[in-house]
Amino acid sequence: MKTVINIKTDKKVKDEAKRIAEEMGLSLSAVINAQLKQLVREEELRFSVAPKMTSYLESVAQEAREDYAHGKNISPAYQSAKDAARYLRSK
Repeated sequence: MKTVINIKTDKKVKDEAKRIAEEMGLSLSAVINAQLKQLVREEELRFSVAPKMTSYLESVAQEAREDYAHGKNISPAYQSAKDAARYLRSK
């Protein structure tokens, strides 16, 4: 037997969730049902804590990887904070 759940959420959240679900080939109802079934089956809620990098952050990380590979923009290791401060003042 099917039943209806009415919830309140921000329109932007609903619209974005619906768009993402549709991109995955799912309805928003199917996504919510899957989450409810997982809650019942496992008796726990899981939230992803792994943030997704923005395209800007990905480009900065790629630039850092390239710099490291070419030995560019790399500071030496320091034995103390004083050594690090001395190095930074000299630049």
